[in-house]
Amino acid sequence: MKTLVLNAGYEPLSVVSFKRAVVLVLTGKASVLQSDRDQPIRSETIAIDRPSVIILGRYVKPPRGRRVMLSRRGVLRRDGFLCAYCGGHATTIDHVLPRSRGGENSWTNLVACCRACNGAKGDRTPREMGWTLRVTPTPPRAGRFWLSELEEPIDEWRPFLTAFGWGAERSRARAVARSEAAA
Repeated sequence: MKTLVLNAGYEPLSVVSFKRAVVLVLTGKASVLQSDRDQPIRSETIAIDRPSVIILGRYVKPPRGRRVMLSRRGVLRRDGFLCAYCGGHATTIDHVLPRSRGGENSWTNLVACCRACNGAKGDRTPREMGWTLRVTPTPPRAGRFWLSELEEPIDEWRPFLTAFGWGAERSRARAVARSEAAA
């Protein structure tokens, strides 16, 4: 079981194992905000509830300025697994400017794409196809991007994440895709 770690300012900082969370709580470095009472942790001398969300006692400067390495999964995550052309479920990536025309493998030239749009576009640019991009491809912000565990958060974590907008983009993107599909 995983535990959400919040910074002293209630900002999501990381996700750790429940064992690491227990160590942080027992050493006084963190306090439990939410716990799972159904699965207590017992030892010979102590019994505590398994922590689900903890908050650090002191503020820790979050990692900033790190560059995110380019990967297929990273492009799909950045775009919320939504096709940049039609808004459907994306399973592949596409070069906006095809590699045969000098396009490079970069965050600004790659977008998430469904198989149908990728096959139809082929070796052409979106402009040649008469298509427009739904999003402008940009490098992701490292501060939020490296917490991949928050793609599908546990329900107990949601109240602590929504205050900082975590998961809001993906929910909004899915709602837009559903409304356009219904129209």
